[in-house]
Amino acid sequence: MKTSHILKSATALSLTLGLSLGIGLSAQAQDQTSASDESITEVVVTGTRTVKRSRLDTLAPVDVISAESLKSQASPELAETLSKLAPSITFPRPAITDGTDSVRPASLRGLAPDQTLVLVNGKRRHQSAIININGSVGRGSTAVDLNTIPTAALDRLEILRDGASAQYGSDAIAGVVNLMLRKSSSGGNVTASHSQYYTTYDAVRSSHERRDGKTYTLSGWKGFKLGEDGYLTASMEIKHREPTSRGTLDTRAGAPKPDVVTSRYGDPEERLWTVFLNWAKPLNDEWEAYGWASYHDRRNQSAANFRDSLNTGNVLALYPQGFLPMIDATTKDQSASFGLRGLLGGWDSDFNLSAGSNRLIYRTQNSVNASFGATSKKSFYSGYMQYNQVVASATFSQAFDLGLPNDLNVAFGFEGRSESFKIREGELQSYALGTVAPTAAAGAQGFPGFTPANRTDVSRDNMGAFVEVDTKLSDKFQVAAAVRAEEYSDFGSNVTGKLSGRYDFNPAFALRGAISTGFKAPSLQQQYFTATSTNFISGVPYDISTLPVSNPTAKALGAQELTSEDSTNTALGAVFRQGSFELTLDAYKIEINDRIIFSENILRTFSTGVAALLPASVGGARFFMNGVDTETTGLDLVARYRLTTSNMGQFDFGLAWNNGTTEITRAPTNNVLSTLSPAPSLFGRVSENLLIGSTPENKGNLSVDWKSGPWSASANATYYSNIVVAQNTASLDYNNGDKTLVNVAVNYKTPYNSTVSFGADNLFDTYPNQTPLGVIGNGAVAFSNRSPFGFGGRNLFVRYSQNF
Repeated sequence: MKTSHILKSATALSLTLGLSLGIGLSAQAQDQTSASDESITEVVVTGTRTVKRSRLDTLAPVDVISAESLKSQASPELAETLSKLAPSITFPRPAITDGTDSVRPASLRGLAPDQTLVLVNGKRRHQSAIININGSVGRGSTAVDLNTIPTAALDRLEILRDGASAQYGSDAIAGVVNLMLRKSSSGGNVTASHSQYYTTYDAVRSSHERRDGKTYTLSGWKGFKLGEDGYLTASMEIKHREPTSRGTLDTRAGAPKPDVVTSRYGDPEERLWTVFLNWAKPLNDEWEAYGWASYHDRRNQSAANFRDSLNTGNVLALYPQGFLPMIDATTKDQSASFGLRGLLGGWDSDFNLSAGSNRLIYRTQNSVNASFGATSKKSFYSGYMQYNQVVASATFSQAFDLGLPNDLNVAFGFEGRSESFKIREGELQSYALGTVAPTAAAGAQGFPGFTPANRTDVSRDNMGAFVEVDTKLSDKFQVAAAVRAEEYSDFGSNVTGKLSGRYDFNPAFALRGAISTGFKAPSLQQQYFTATSTNFISGVPYDISTLPVSNPTAKALGAQELTSEDSTNTALGAVFRQGSFELTLDAYKIEINDRIIFSENILRTFSTGVAALLPASVGGARFFMNGVDTETTGLDLVARYRLTTSNMGQFDFGLAWNNGTTEITRAPTNNVLSTLSPAPSLFGRVSENLLIGSTPENKGNLSVDWKSGPWSASANATYYSNIVVAQNTASLDYNNGDKTLVNVAVNYKTPYNSTVSFGADNLFDTYPNQTPLGVIGNGAVAFSNRSPFGFGGRNLFVRYSQNF
């Protein structure tokens, strides 16, 4: 769908709503009290630093998701829950993608996971150390690990669906997710839940019945007083999830039997515990100290591809039947923040210092380094990656009476950020080439360890400053403007701006719009990550070296220093509310230049020209590069209606719909490789598909929540339009299919201040289309890991929650 068509359609529909509904009902809207006052007056703080507005009075679309809504879902994973509740978020569940199995990325409006900024209490959250270098959605991105934050710690979430780099800095191209922590000085809750998959699935070679993925979760929070007027809220979560498997038969000659599923393709085994503290304490009538701290420890064990007995990476003396390598990824994540806020010379002031760290430690189990023969170990320490961030900020805001219909609200501020990234090598046998079988692949099968050559320790700093103003030019017309300048120690400077406005024709109907520029700085991981990993290409394993752009071999292949991605966002929307009904419609266009992508695997076997550029020890190489321009256009519709009856209770109906497409307007070029004959592909059709076609063009959610006395229930149906799963050869492309998943939950509140809940996610056991026979290979990938809703099947849950 072209941008002009979307904007014209939005304008036409907006004006139609205004003329036929809003203007004609103006007087009635002024006199009628809404039955959903609580719903339409939710105060949001994301998207402006100067004025708190209700959700329907904002200049840009903001979704507000309450803690109650988060808790009503079966899955304890925050990112998966958001994908069910927010119209523009998708959360695939890839498998056999190394560390990405542990840190699964979410996408807003079909853009990369690292093009959405994540905040905690309005402050920038640190990224995960991992960079997604495998063939799943978000390839080449480095995102925040949302699942390090337990839902028990949250009061609500605010999702700003608009470009906001001029307000918040780098990464806010698609929008902002602001996680607001719970603030309580008393009370508490403990919740215990159990869930398990009860599913039957048909794969191309076989059908299976599974009862797996048992998940036990214990979470809770408790509020404490700090003195007479402060609070400390402590939250925790403990979880154990057993793995799932959705593969099909392995028919290779070296497989143990022709009728055995050798893969473990699904959710990894997971054990985690998390603690979150949030506090604030007034110091006097004008100043308050506040802060938060967290610690998260998670161990995931996922599977690589099965190595059959005839595989060149096998040692028959150790694994006569073949083996399934297991990848242990241990995440240790911590954060701390301290701030002071109050009045300084008439300005509302906020001074804050925040620090965060994310470490990902790898171990490769049930594996072998074939080059060491029978003397090889079976378990390997494979090294770790770590990302650190420290942010210091100061913001100031004040309202000025300049004789306008409303005060002129002015905000300005400064931010300094320091980042560092390190890689440390694993033990010798995890990466080395032994002398017993020197023609075999070096390193542990499944996940070779980081080598001493991969050792990395880099850092950078940046400074930013912003100014933001907003006011009403008349009783009906409000405007806002922001500008921000950033200076990075590595790639240079950037200036972004934003202009937005809103016109309220009457209390029932308003139009809003914005135009802004944005940017995303290249992450340290994209610039400096280096490793060697085993990639299966057309069923053949290759050891591929990921090279930093500064590496001499990468430069010989044409790599250049990375620069920022730059964007222009245009939005036009409408808001309508009448009594218990509300509707928002927002069209958008996001143009991004110089998007950072991960190149194809450039194999030395491709041509003699490539072989001449690669060292003899390198089977293939890849690196990050700027060079793709895209245009994303879309439309978000959100509608709500509350119906209160005298004898059947209260019903809340919801409809959310997102339509979005992305097109490539410029493909990457490379002056070095383009001179070779044949010239290697830098950005093949599979990578193009991952970038622009891995999220559905249409996603819709229809929901109903019901409350009556001690009983309540919810049901929602989420529709995902088809995505094409592209292959290297067009004839092997296949469809994921148009799919609708239905989730239900029933709750009973006892007289003892507790609630018992039970329900099902994916009630009707819906799966994506099967992977066809010509693609499935050894039977591991029975379904595409690009499916926007995963491939787990029906998940039943029961939950007990006790308030105190």
